[in-house]
Amino acid sequence: MGALTMESLNKSYGDLRALRDLSMEVRAGEIVGFVGSNGAGKSTTMRIVLGVLEADSGEVRWDGRPVDLDVRRRIGYMPEERGLYPRMKVGDQLVYLARLHGLDTRSARTAMEHWTEVLGIAERRGDEILKLSLGNQQRVQLAAALIHFPEILVLDEPFSGLDPVAVDVMSGVLRDQAAAGVPVLFSSHQLELVEALCDRVGIIKSGSMVAFGGIEELRRTEHRRWVVDGPPAASWVPAVPSARLVSTDGPRSVVEVQGQSADDADQEILRAALAAGAVREFSLLRPSLTELYRHVVSTDVDATEKQAVSA
Repeated sequence: MGALTMESLNKSYGDLRALRDLSMEVRAGEIVGFVGSNGAGKSTTMRIVLGVLEADSGEVRWDGRPVDLDVRRRIGYMPEERGLYPRMKVGDQLVYLARLHGLDTRSARTAMEHWTEVLGIAERRGDEILKLSLGNQQRVQLAAALIHFPEILVLDEPFSGLDPVAVDVMSGVLRDQAAAGVPVLFSSHQLELVEALCDRVGIIKSGSMVAFGGIEELRRTEHRRWVVDGPPAASWVPAVPSARLVSTDGPRSVVEVQGQSADDADQEILRAALAAGAVREFSLLRPSLTELYRHVVSTDVDATEKQAVSA
């Protein structure tokens, strides 16, 4: 399988710039999380991939070739606005959708039975959609995206409204799909889940991709910080000229070092702390994805936003 690539996508609605030269790649067997505030451009990007919207400029490619109707038939898409028929029974609806994707009746029924079993809704096959809980409706919607065994998965807020058990089930399905070589792109506001599940993450702000990479890559900071659980910081931090005490909480201190290589810094801090007493914890502190996201979306208004404000 190849990679799903979005290159320099731009989209405007009148004076509103929804996407600004957005680029992103989802490789075969990779789970990529797409996060951003409401209205940042996540759904617009996904709709362009599906051909529901047309970009003003830029290109979507699959395995190096432009995405056309044939490729889009092989995408499993889960929209943010659910598209199930409320009075149609679960099993009948999934068979119908599978038939629309080109499966014959027997294959469609086999696929329906497989995915309802995997997603834990086999006993609901004879129920109308409107009689299901929101969580089970979500499971049916995912089954609808998977019913034709797609080569690409694009899921808009698939975890919305799910209880922890359903989150675990859906996470397992996405991991299995990635393990089979399917590139998986999904958006979510549940950043802890994104951090735990994804190989790479893209953070979008005002239509622009402001950060994209692996979790550990994104969590690297310009100045490294260490957590030290040991003697009072005041007794040893002054011994490290380039160290700055960030915070203390009882015996735990957070110390930041600037102007030194990482190896030199951690050894100097550890030696100073040990010289002052017993050290119970010494660990590198990196921001969580939630902290990183808050920093990215709440600071450093970019030039395009400034221009929009002044226009």
